Amino acid sequence: MQLNGRTVLVTGGARGIGLQLTKQFVAEGAHVVAVGRDRASLARLQLAGPGQISCWALDLSDPQATDAFIRDLPGRHPTLSVVVNNAGVQTLTDFLVEDPSALRPALQEEIALNFEAVVAVSTGLLPHLRRQPSAMIVNVTSGLALAPKTSSPVYCATKSAVRTFTKALRYQCEDGAPNVRVMEAVMALVDTDMTAGRGSGKISPAQAASEVIAAIKRDRDEVYVDRAKLLPILMRVAPGLGERMMRRG
Repeated sequence: MQLNGRTVLVTGGARGIGLQLTKQFVAEGAHVVAVGRDRASLARLQLAGPGQISCWALDLSDPQATDAFIRDLPGRHPTLSVVVNNAGVQTLTDFLVEDPSALRPALQEEIALNFEAVVAVSTGLLPHLRRQPSAMIVNVTSGLALAPKTSSPVYCATKSAVRTFTKALRYQCEDGAPNVRVMEAVMALVDTDMTAGRGSGKISPAQAASEVIAAIKRDRDEVYVDRAKLLPILMRVAPGLGERMMRRG
């Protein structure tokens, strides 16, 4: 897949991995529609890439706002052909210590942003993508989709759900819309605001973005970023060990 001249949607496109994806897509000659909730970050991004970046302030955990965005986007950007569902949030939770009812609003937002929005954007834009000569949907998951960690059970569940949804959507497109590729990008631990103070051995957002874009250009069905490459092998040959390693995040 050649990226020069394409229009690419990146959710969460003004911070962390999404910011680096936006910058690297622009460097490849693409026009990027960057979606996010942080208006200040979007404003800085817009100034950095006039003419090559269009910023859209949107809370993807709001289903009505998301539906309106899906309706409006193809009309504003008729050449859109790549969609990267990258936006996400992680809530650390201990259901034995915290009040589950008090946690519910944050967890509902986590499910809405991490999973429901991915389904809405992927399927809502699919009719438009099917009309393009070639197109791709990229859904960002995590090694935690293969083996969860103790401290973020809902986050892990949403990433596992996105993983399964992505594979099934790929099957449908292979059978009925072969011009639309569906790729899963399985992240390792990346140094972002979300992971501040957690874990060690993090890679940079720039490295993560670079590996994803390289996989897009090669028309891959999936890419395991950095250390995540080892996880599928480990889960096949020693699943108990893999789960113990991931359990503490």
